[in-house]
Amino acid sequence: MKKAILSLIALVLIAGGIAWATLDRDLRQLLLNLPTNTDVLFWSTSQRDAAFRVMDRVPFLIESRIVPSGDHVLPLPAGEPLAIDLDITTYMEDQRTAALVIVQDGKIRLEEYGLDFGPEGRWTSFSVAKSFTSTLVGAAIKDGYIDSIDDKVSDYIPDLQGSAYDNVTIEQLLTMTSGVAWNEDYADPASDVALFNTHKAEPGVDVTVSYMRQLGAEAEPGTVWSYKTGETNLIGVLASLATNRNLSEYLAEKIWQPFGMEQDATWLLSSTGLEISGCCIQAATRDFARFGLFILGGGIANGEPVLPDGWLAEATSKQADIGVPGHGYGYQWWTLDDGSFHARGIFGQGIFIDPERQLVIASNGNWPQATDRQGGDHDKQRMAFYRQIQLAIDRETEQSWGMVDSEAVLVTLSSHAVSITGANAD
Repeated sequence: MKKAILSLIALVLIAGGIAWATLDRDLRQLLLNLPTNTDVLFWSTSQRDAAFRVMDRVPFLIESRIVPSGDHVLPLPAGEPLAIDLDITTYMEDQRTAALVIVQDGKIRLEEYGLDFGPEGRWTSFSVAKSFTSTLVGAAIKDGYIDSIDDKVSDYIPDLQGSAYDNVTIEQLLTMTSGVAWNEDYADPASDVALFNTHKAEPGVDVTVSYMRQLGAEAEPGTVWSYKTGETNLIGVLASLATNRNLSEYLAEKIWQPFGMEQDATWLLSSTGLEISGCCIQAATRDFARFGLFILGGGIANGEPVLPDGWLAEATSKQADIGVPGHGYGYQWWTLDDGSFHARGIFGQGIFIDPERQLVIASNGNWPQATDRQGGDHDKQRMAFYRQIQLAIDRETEQSWGMVDSEAVLVTLSSHAVSITGANAD
């Protein structure tokens, strides 16, 4: 009997060893740092390091849906290295950056990786996905699935009728000015942003709708801005119901395939099977940069406009005052008064877009805290980094104009010399 037990233990160990050997490095790291719950806000740094690159590969934590890429890939040719007045290695270490891709005039000016991550991997987006979701609303309007952003949300989500959202418009959801009470404190286990992730849906009701329709109002719709991830999830439910499509399929059809993304992406799903549209697209950082190029180029994919006329001008400009000088909020985009705008997600995810400089900066990482409000100044540092990149491009432009001016002077002097020679010859 003892020999049989020992033999069984040996077989289990051998089988376990074989199974371990078949796992890739990322999954091994996840098993060594396995989260004990599904609430990412309270995972350790090492658990996040391991999980952020494989969020779509652990179905026992959460399900996901594939956003397939197509046959055509938009090339990202290498450009001249960008001269920046800071140490990129030190910056990335301070930021705990996994990936940093800077594209300017359609060319990669800088591409670096950290945290043992690389270009072939997928990293989670967190709230960067909000800007994807609002863009799909624009596409749904262009396609005729949604009549207007002035429509009432409850016209598209009947289960919200009779709730505080009954008189809220789609535009007020997009600008986060619904007036519905919500707590987005990432450090508070009792906040709405923490609780709604574990909410049990009422029978036959989407889990996001089930949670959000129980909330009360705190202001008149359209009067007060307040950041609410749950409302972007509602926008996703609305877009899915309006188009009768899941968002992964719609994203693939409208943008991912025709614009030429290089790799498949994935989108995490709620407990009732719809995409968590306020969060969690997993994609290669280069493809996040390509999405920035799609926006920068006016929302054109495969030569066809995806969005209504004027949509991006409104979506990426200040529609709501957030109480921070120089900053505002558009349709799920953070805006700056200099004309640039960005998508951003907790723990260091971001896409920064500057139309004037034809600039896109895509970054993924794992900050020690979700945002600066929980301690640290990583977001402040990143905004300063964006400014450093803008200044570096401005210096190049000034130098280029200086060279053009010098050449013009030489041409003028040369022409003048020829004229003098000709005059003397006469």
